[in-house]
Amino acid sequence: MPERPPAVFAMAAENVPYLFPPGLLARLRTHLGLDPALVAQDFTGPQARAALARAEVLVTGWGCPRLDAAALDRAPKLRAVLHAAGSVKGFTTPEVWRRGILVSSAADANALPVAEYTLAMILLTGKDVFALREELRERRDFPYGAIRPGLGNHGRRVGVVGASRVGRRLIGLLRPHDLAVSLADPTIGAPEAERLGVPLLPLDELLRTSDIVTLHAPGTPATRHLIGARELALMPTGAVLLNTARGCLVDHDALAAQVRTGRLRAVLDVTDPEPLPAGSPLFDLPGAFVTPHLAGSQGNELARLGRVVVEEAARLAAGQAPRHAVDPATLDRMA
Repeated sequence: MPERPPAVFAMAAENVPYLFPPGLLARLRTHLGLDPALVAQDFTGPQARAALARAEVLVTGWGCPRLDAAALDRAPKLRAVLHAAGSVKGFTTPEVWRRGILVSSAADANALPVAEYTLAMILLTGKDVFALREELRERRDFPYGAIRPGLGNHGRRVGVVGASRVGRRLIGLLRPHDLAVSLADPTIGAPEAERLGVPLLPLDELLRTSDIVTLHAPGTPATRHLIGARELALMPTGAVLLNTARGCLVDHDALAAQVRTGRLRAVLDVTDPEPLPAGSPLFDLPGAFVTPHLAGSQGNELARLGRVVVEEAARLAAGQAPRHAVDPATLDRMA
């Protein structure tokens, strides 16, 4: 067996057993020379410094220390970063790319549970499940067999904002359902939208013509408050805004004003700030359903991210190109 490249875990230590349960950890260690007892939560301690001096690979995750010039100077042999999570923007710096270090991310795997959560919320809001559950809890009775006009998912119009990894996954998951799906994204053209099987609309038109608007754009300075008072006013009465992307995409004051009147409803898994202030009206308004940033990988889903890293490590050991390499040229368009 060829010698395994020296590697170090760099993340919050409590995440390692979730990302790499025993079977996956054993597989990872067949490809990388890892000490599972050493998890670098900063790069300044003596053990971490000694390990970094030898390391050719970092296995990173949530809580990875920042890879700035000082940290990279302590890892002169480093050639690859395998990230067992989504975005790498929180810990990578331009110095990583200047030094030609390969960076791979499990973002594609992390997109799946977000898309699944979003699909579930689309179908549940189409039945107005959250409001009717509250009504039932209060009344403890309901008119058995009654037809509820306006409910249902037959032909409901779903507008997807952003052809991100999650947006694309969601479009695929929506395909078997009897829904009318459209897409808004200024970074792609009609031919690509056609390959995805959906019409491409300007954002304003999508907002005017969608019963449910679901956000999957990156959080960047250019997209801050992408959905503000003007945009919310374009949405039809009774429409739902669903956000599992980044809280900064939405002006929450403007959204609360619309939800308070009953004109719009909202499902928010991400907010700005996160969590919302305790006094935010969005916690109490009956038309708002706020969840604690759980659409992404949770619990047993974390092992899916670890599996991606194991597969990337196997390719690295075999001298093959990674399947999930991060292109630094696209970072400004990523969350």
